[in-house]
Amino acid sequence: MDDLTGKPLLKSMMGERIWRLFDSDKAAFQRETIAYFEQGYPDWEVKRAKYPHVFLQNRKGH
Repeated sequence: MDDLTGKPLLKSMMGERIWRLFDSDKAAFQRETIAYFEQGYPDWEVKRAKYPHVFLQNRKGH
């Protein structure tokens, strides 16, 4: 549950290849994270990432 909006969040994970970018190239990390989840969860957007979890929220608000 998102503390600010009260909307449910989906907690997921992704591979170490993308996580390694977190400290070395933040922009690449963000691009790769968004691209990764757009493929598997097209109606969801990345809200935050805190190793090892990525939190997604449904764009439709369900």
